[in-house]
Amino acid sequence: MGGLEGVSSSSSLWLAPNPSKKWGELFFLFYTPFWLTLCLGIVVPYKLYESFTELEYLLLGLVSAVPSFLIPFLLVGKADSSTCWRDRYWVKASLWNIIFSYVGNYFWTHYFFTVLGASYTFPSWKMNNVPHTTFFLAHVCFLFYHVASNMTLRRLRHSIAHLSGPIRWVTESAWILALAYFIAYLETLAIANFPYYQFVDRASMYTVGSLFYAIYFIVSFPMFLRIDEKPGDPWDLPRVAVDALGAAMLVTIILDLWRIFLGPIIPIPYSKQCFQPGLPWFS
Repeated sequence: MGGLEGVSSSSSLWLAPNPSKKWGELFFLFYTPFWLTLCLGIVVPYKLYESFTELEYLLLGLVSAVPSFLIPFLLVGKADSSTCWRDRYWVKASLWNIIFSYVGNYFWTHYFFTVLGASYTFPSWKMNNVPHTTFFLAHVCFLFYHVASNMTLRRLRHSIAHLSGPIRWVTESAWILALAYFIAYLETLAIANFPYYQFVDRASMYTVGSLFYAIYFIVSFPMFLRIDEKPGDPWDLPRVAVDALGAAMLVTIILDLWRIFLGPIIPIPYSKQCFQPGLPWFS
């Protein structure tokens, strides 16, 4: 894995100045083709999921996500070789993402039920009526999304550093909104051929629904970038965890404000709203 340190200096405007963060971002980036090929290059096109039971779906999620922890733990990069495991960027990024993905999967998914009329119909072991498989897949998806965001935001900030403060803020905000919507739309499009994640109105999901999903990333992209980004300001794991929980709370507030004031994007039959006992904010 030492080859990840050998990236040309011409890429310095895209990559983190922190060696551990640079290595971690490159690892997550280069790991992406593995799980992406497995899911969207093999399982979905060949419809292997048609014969999957709960176990096979869970194994798919585990095979996609677990190596993202095992590989950097067992094959330590040069940048991390003299660093305690808890101070390595990939550990911090993984913890932040686990917390954010956990809340997103097991709680925000219910907003997709109530606002977008979504439903999972494949066999799966669940918690809070949400498949465990989707948590593991969300983890690797979100790692890729946030690394891509880190790199583009870093490059953008270099490009607009000469502009005045308000113009820089507006430009960066516009880019975050555009990137968040693009990624949300692209993910929705990518899983269009998987028939067991359904919507009342798929066309509305592509347009308005993608904006709803983009709320996750409008909050998370600028917050995730802050981890170990400033020289001389290393984050510890408690700070990472608190920051991820803060990001999750802010997203929850925005999603619920949408539910309260805008409601479903189309009328959704009561039977499809998947209300959960004990969760009054979904009722």
